[in-house]
Amino acid sequence: MTGGEPGAVGPVGPVGPVEPAGPAGPESAGPEPVGPGSAGPGAADPGAPVVERRLHPFTPLRRAWVPIGAGIGVLGQQADRAQEWARDAGTGLGTLILVAVLVAASLYGFLSWRFTSYAVTDTELRIRTGLIFRRTAHIRLDRLQAVDVTRPLLARLTGVAKLKLDVIGTEEKDELAFLGERVAQDLRAELLARAAGFAPAEAARVGEAPGRALLRVPGGRLATSLLLSLGVWAALTGGLAGALIVWRASDNLIAGLALLLPMLGGAWAASGGRFLAEYDWTVEESPDGLRLDHGLLDRAHETVPPGRVQSVRIVEPLLWRRRDWVRVELAVAGSKNDVLVPVAARQEAYAVVARVLPGVDLTALAFAPSPRRGARWVVPVWWKGYGLAVSPQVFAARKGRLCRRTEIVPHAKVQSVRLTQGPWERARGVADVHVDTGADGTVTARLRPAPQAHALLAAQATRSRTGRATSRPDRWMT
Repeated sequence: MTGGEPGAVGPVGPVGPVEPAGPAGPESAGPEPVGPGSAGPGAADPGAPVVERRLHPFTPLRRAWVPIGAGIGVLGQQADRAQEWARDAGTGLGTLILVAVLVAASLYGFLSWRFTSYAVTDTELRIRTGLIFRRTAHIRLDRLQAVDVTRPLLARLTGVAKLKLDVIGTEEKDELAFLGERVAQDLRAELLARAAGFAPAEAARVGEAPGRALLRVPGGRLATSLLLSLGVWAALTGGLAGALIVWRASDNLIAGLALLLPMLGGAWAASGGRFLAEYDWTVEESPDGLRLDHGLLDRAHETVPPGRVQSVRIVEPLLWRRRDWVRVELAVAGSKNDVLVPVAARQEAYAVVARVLPGVDLTALAFAPSPRRGARWVVPVWWKGYGLAVSPQVFAARKGRLCRRTEIVPHAKVQSVRLTQGPWERARGVADVHVDTGADGTVTARLRPAPQAHALLAAQATRSRTGRATSRPDRWMT
């Protein structure tokens, strides 16, 4: 096996359980829960009936815009006919139709709110929706992956928030939109407490676990990192050059703009859009996991579940390396939260990763490059970017020269190991070793010497079995 196996650093102990923080404040909307001393939703005695609760009164206004937006879209597609119809109908009839549309939309918003409710039982969160076709979602508390609170700009102005729930085994997040900000925070805290095994009455008293700040990304550093991203400048340069060539060749400005606009959209998503989404990025540690707060216009409060991270990726763009900056991404099975740190100094980022992968010292990983003799004929030039490191805790593979990416997988999270070798690789005596994780991802150690690859395949299968046997349980608040 290439790449020495450095000694493991001492494991970082988990955060201790949360002490009861006193009863939470009363909810701003909906009936009071049943049960002595309860302050959170659904905190009831075992024999008490389940309390159905409604969303915030702001919700009907938000839902009323759905039919209105659909109507505006139809009129936009049939603009000429709409203008002709408006001239024929006259002002009076047009006004009546407009009023009828607004009344119908308001009625739709009210009825959809009226027929939506949620309740927390001892074992699940139950969400009932549907005006005509009724749907009831039964979300098991022991299957909760994460509970996130998001506050879009308009919601922040009106004092409401959206609760999103990541559940193991589902593709899309269920959500409750909208709740009062305090209600959303209290409900989130109670769901996490119940998922950790607290009794209903005790979960209501626990409240939100305290957090300890680990990292905050300054806005200036985030802006500078985006300006130093080659992908943004490549999209802008390629879009402008391509649009100019098409315009000159076809003498059609519309054709040039049709090519330019998608490029500008991609450049905005990778620069301005990321700045708005990742502004004021804060990482806190708590018994719930790592809490991520970020966003300039739309604020998001997300949670990285403890023990459920399948792999970690360290991204190092070329122009960031002089400043020793890195970006940390992660893969969590069943979750779409994929950024841990948007940009930070290497040591700061590694300190945060150490809280996600306890006992792993990234600075001690010694990467062995691919062999020059065989690899340079399979992947010319770029073969120098490949590397492999294996420690007692993790399997790590590196790739890329302009933008270096290092992917780290704990042995306990490996689902399967594969070896592949094409005809050209067989002729050059190299092979690839693939490690599959529970997040439907694969980490590949490319262009390893064939004897080493076969030995690595067997050794990694053994490490994965022993890693799962000795790993910590995936549990909230442990």
